[in-house]
Amino acid sequence: MSGNSKHKGSISEIEKRDGRIVDFDQQKITDAIHKALVAVSVGNGKRAEEISNRVVEILEKRFEDNIPSVEDIQDIVIEVLEEEGLEKVAEGYSEYRVKKIEIRDLKEELGIEDEPKLTVNAWEVLKKRYLLRNEKGEIIESPSELFQRVADAVSKVDEDYGMDPDESFREFFEVMSKLEFLPNSPTLFNANAPLGQLSACFVLPVRDSLESIFTAVKNTALIEQTGGGVGFDFSEIRPEGDVVKSTMGVASGPVSFMRVFDTVTDVIKAGGKRRGAMMGVLRADHPDIEKFIEAKSSEEDFLNNFNISVSVTDDFMEAVEKDEKHELINPRTDSVVEEVDARDVWEKITKNAWRTGDPGVIFLDEINRHNPTPEVGEINATNPCGEVPLLPNEACNLGSINVSKMVKKVDGEVEIDWEKLERTVKIAVHFLDNVIDANEYNIPEIEKMVKGNRKVGLGVMGWAELLIRLGIPYDSEKAVSLADEMMEFISKKAREKSVELGRERGSFPNFEKSVWSENYEAMRNATVTSIAPTGSISIIAGCSSSIEPLFSIAFMRNVLEGDKLFEVNPWFERLAKDKGFYSAELMKKIARTGSIQEMEEIPEDVRRIFVTSLDIDPEWHVKMQAVFQKHVDNAVSKTINLPKDASVEDVGDLYKLAWELNCKGITIYRYGSKKEQVLTIGEGEGELEFTSAESEYSGGAMSGICPVCG
Repeated sequence: MSGNSKHKGSISEIEKRDGRIVDFDQQKITDAIHKALVAVSVGNGKRAEEISNRVVEILEKRFEDNIPSVEDIQDIVIEVLEEEGLEKVAEGYSEYRVKKIEIRDLKEELGIEDEPKLTVNAWEVLKKRYLLRNEKGEIIESPSELFQRVADAVSKVDEDYGMDPDESFREFFEVMSKLEFLPNSPTLFNANAPLGQLSACFVLPVRDSLESIFTAVKNTALIEQTGGGVGFDFSEIRPEGDVVKSTMGVASGPVSFMRVFDTVTDVIKAGGKRRGAMMGVLRADHPDIEKFIEAKSSEEDFLNNFNISVSVTDDFMEAVEKDEKHELINPRTDSVVEEVDARDVWEKITKNAWRTGDPGVIFLDEINRHNPTPEVGEINATNPCGEVPLLPNEACNLGSINVSKMVKKVDGEVEIDWEKLERTVKIAVHFLDNVIDANEYNIPEIEKMVKGNRKVGLGVMGWAELLIRLGIPYDSEKAVSLADEMMEFISKKAREKSVELGRERGSFPNFEKSVWSENYEAMRNATVTSIAPTGSISIIAGCSSSIEPLFSIAFMRNVLEGDKLFEVNPWFERLAKDKGFYSAELMKKIARTGSIQEMEEIPEDVRRIFVTSLDIDPEWHVKMQAVFQKHVDNAVSKTINLPKDASVEDVGDLYKLAWELNCKGITIYRYGSKKEQVLTIGEGEGELEFTSAESEYSGGAMSGICPVCG
């Protein structure tokens, strides 16, 4: 397909949309046609070249004495596709063309230059999920207006503290519109909108009574209705078979009550935007722990709205190491009911995680060693994706900095722009603190706890692209060292801003009961950092999820309306063109597996930088999580993705490594261990020819997308 890359006919120049005259390059037409053909499964390089040649023939006849514009060429492409009987391809090409115009207008509006282009899928996600609609379902705001709406709602809080909100509005709007920082999805959904609930993450108490259980069910419904996700510790519920004195009956146990929460979530589409999400936690010493571990092991659709995690103590982990007994304790009587082999419980955890991805593990002692308000209460549960351990009736506001944009060029070399990063961190902490006051709370107990501790969680996204831009392999000590340096810097600057806000506005009410009162005179927020799975906001920002590696170099995207788009990582595509090894056929070849590691036609140094999640030894995933955790107040949500042939022993080793490296929890996913997953590796033929990803997947857990954290 390289033969027509520089056309030698009468057409030598074209007019760009901005009026510039540039050299005509037929290869660009061929590549665009090829992608359109591939998207509807009728494509090959030869067919694309034939259609491209026909387009050029028509151009030469119609523009013998004139210079054609980009629009002229695209009109003829559609004309030829229709002549060839490829109406579906023509329709897709035409729709794609319109969307690209919309995106170009948006980029101009946001002042985004010299960056990888916003994807069509990002535009679709914004329109489908985030932009406000009227009663007829018609979109009534642009992306720019979305960011204005959010910036306006959040900056107004400054008036309550005697400050002028105009400067904050400009700062908040700038970092969002340039896609340098984005808050969690509920803030984007609901700011200055009817629901008004801006938090992503909640933990609700579940005590050992029907009143408490069904109060939690009701409050879960209210939270999910507004777009939030909820975590629970079910460890206080008496075990199955235990006595119920009030009715002289027999208890059904915590797993049976989890089904009630699951059913309620099934019928409530979170915030009218997406499904709800929950985290169910049970202590390893609960008598029903084996039933809990195996709750999601069948092929039945059971507890599909739950992530589940076993909370383990250091004593339990040491009992596993020493092959000792482990006590199971009835929470109703606080008495030992049985002694079991700790390793037997551990092996059931790792075997079921290997089979289905559940359960994960939460390291309870490590979490509470870093509990900022131990006098207020003990932490026993996390939000749905595990990045925020919370007290009962507590919530947290999250946001993420796109670190791939925190760079500058010095003498032609890319390096981190530490000044820009500091400024963005401090704007983001100010923003997230304001969200606490801008929020509308529909449960009084939550409002009291949230405003008592004022926890926020600032994290990062685009980590994989940052490493690529710096030329650093993800699975390297250099990458781990940079993560250590960068997250320490972010944490330090976030804390500085919280201290500044504490002096100006007052510390969080529980400050004197917190660990911070020993060394600080003021602190606005009990926590300031958290690494969330950024999901949809990564799609909007055009970057990889959170601290995850790339999931694929080239792939087919299943977009929201059921269409398909052929996507190539923009940094790889740019580098391939710069180094002269780009071709549409090569991109198609890469898309079959998503990986380039076995492709000798690609330079070795490029292959070393562009590694995907399944290319990387799983231990590097854990090391990366652990080094970020060193400098994070809350926790790190990261999925340790494993190849299909990983063993149960591999899972156990990784879980132990996470404990040894002081992670607060761990989740693994072995490829293919669930019947449905959001990333499917191509098999080279038929419907499964290409690697495919769902519309809002940007990396991390292949079993599903967190619908609330990002």
